[in-house]
Amino acid sequence: MSAFQQALSRVQRLASFSHGASGGNPAGVYLDDVFPDVATMQALAHAVGYSETVFAVRDANGWRVRYFAPESEVPFCGHATIALGAVLASKHGDGLFRLDTNTDRISVEGRQAGDLVEAALQSPPTHSRKAPGELTAQALELFGYAAGDLDPRLAPGLAHAGALHLILPLRDRASLTAMKYDLERGRRLMQDVGLATIALICAETEQRFHARNPFASGGVYEDPATGAAAAALAGYLRDSGWPHGGHIDILQGDDMGCPSRLRADFSATPGESVRVSGTVRLLAPVL
Repeated sequence: MSAFQQALSRVQRLASFSHGASGGNPAGVYLDDVFPDVATMQALAHAVGYSETVFAVRDANGWRVRYFAPESEVPFCGHATIALGAVLASKHGDGLFRLDTNTDRISVEGRQAGDLVEAALQSPPTHSRKAPGELTAQALELFGYAAGDLDPRLAPGLAHAGALHLILPLRDRASLTAMKYDLERGRRLMQDVGLATIALICAETEQRFHARNPFASGGVYEDPATGAAAAALAGYLRDSGWPHGGHIDILQGDDMGCPSRLRADFSATPGESVRVSGTVRLLAPVL
């Protein structure tokens, strides 16, 4: 077995934000004493083929982490962080684990719950602003939407919680179901602006949202569950004065046949971290 194949065999495979024993977003988790070199981490993420793989190395402060999509390194990934929390809980027992990303200090909790693991991350600080009109128009054209498809209660926004997301609130669930776009055009748009994803959302109630998250910037057509975007959405709703009541539930992945469930809990204080939680199921035994 080559050194690369040995490294690939170390990658744990889990699905974060599952809907019980089904659904969720697959992520790779790689634990070791030292990081592989950047080219190897990128190659491993590409070989795994999931939207993200997280690499974690223990240090004096907890764990140093880096995230790689199949085509690029990303600053923060929620579902891979949740998967990491499940692996750490399985290996080291239930608890809270401190993490250092390339830019932020965050944390993840993991607790065994029968055949599943319950996990919750504490996001980086949040901030948001109204999306420029030109960017909104480009995004609407990308997906074949018209201005009338937008929810008049919420303005399109640029929201950040460790990574940048464009949030497009849609008027009805049918528009969300009809989502389609050209991957290469989407990649160019997202990379030009520095977007991690475009979060298409539809409010069923004030605290219950349906979402779809194209991730063309990382070479992925759509994520079935996106923890980083969930945190960014919570911050955006808070900044927008939405009556969130301190938490929201997000239903994602249903249109992909991969149902996923996320919960975000957050205070009314602008900029504060968001707690994003869900369950994790193993796709292969933890090594």
